[in-house]
Amino acid sequence: MSVAPVQSAAEPTVDPRPRARRLVAPLATAGGVLLGTAYIRAVDPNQPGHYPLCPTLALLGIDCPGCGGLRATHALAHGDVVTALDHNALFVVLAPVLVALWGLWLYRAWTGVTPARTRTRDLVSRAAPIVILIVAMAFAVVRNFVPFLGSGVG
Repeated sequence: MSVAPVQSAAEPTVDPRPRARRLVAPLATAGGVLLGTAYIRAVDPNQPGHYPLCPTLALLGIDCPGCGGLRATHALAHGDVVTALDHNALFVVLAPVLVALWGLWLYRAWTGVTPARTRTRDLVSRAAPIVILIVAMAFAVVRNFVPFLGSGVG
């Protein structure tokens, strides 16, 4: 009679690189985002001629899920959440999520520990891009076909 080997619980992964090296990517990303946001805060996207036109808007005459993102960033950088929601509600809702994910990345870089892979984590990592795509597509349809949103077809 043979006995199946006992499978041990998955262990977290430890990054052997020095902390300073692990922090380069999340801190460089934060610096780039802060510089970009400072530029968008200083150069108003509501004034024509500073930024290129969205290709979807130019070619098809409809707003893509990202349309209004620069104007929403400009409004948020000035503390005007209501105007930012008017320009791109999806961006305003996702911005805190992105900040939280960046914070998690920074924490993991600081500690050097990545949690063990589990079935749940694998499922989430496979499903998340699909869910994000579906939400972005639904947002694009709603913002272009719901009349009171003030953009889109017709």
